[in-house]
Amino acid sequence: MALDTTDRKILTALQRKGRMSNAELSEMVNLSPSACHRRVQRLEADGYIRDYVALLDARKMGVPATVFVEITLQGQADELLEAFEKAVSRIPDVLECHLMAGTADYILKIVAENTDDFARIHRQYLSRLPGVAQMQSSFALRTVFNTTALPV
Repeated sequence: MALDTTDRKILTALQRKGRMSNAELSEMVNLSPSACHRRVQRLEADGYIRDYVALLDARKMGVPATVFVEITLQGQADELLEAFEKAVSRIPDVLECHLMAGTADYILKIVAENTDDFARIHRQYLSRLPGVAQMQSSFALRTVFNTTALPV
């Protein structure tokens, strides 16, 4: 299904404020509430809208430190990649894991309370990941820009 201008307006609005009522959304995109509801249902059914979530404040949750970890594996065999991905997906502090092209095989985005907490995460989880040949960690000093909104 191709997205039209109204679909794009709906997606943009929902990315900014996912808890707005259907009445608010329909007014914002100039549709009747019933037509707007049908479109949102179709966007959900077609997979454009994957889920609705609450975005939490990392500082208030006690994990203000963001660490990016570049990981190089010992090899590229499918079994090794699968074992690594399965193991890393079970680490509660990892927010993102990306298979990369370039110098590192994977980049992880991890949240921690502070450097001591990251040392615990490293000791308890990262050092035990299968097939790791090299690991490089970088602490973010400040988040300049952060969004979950995709360009529509």
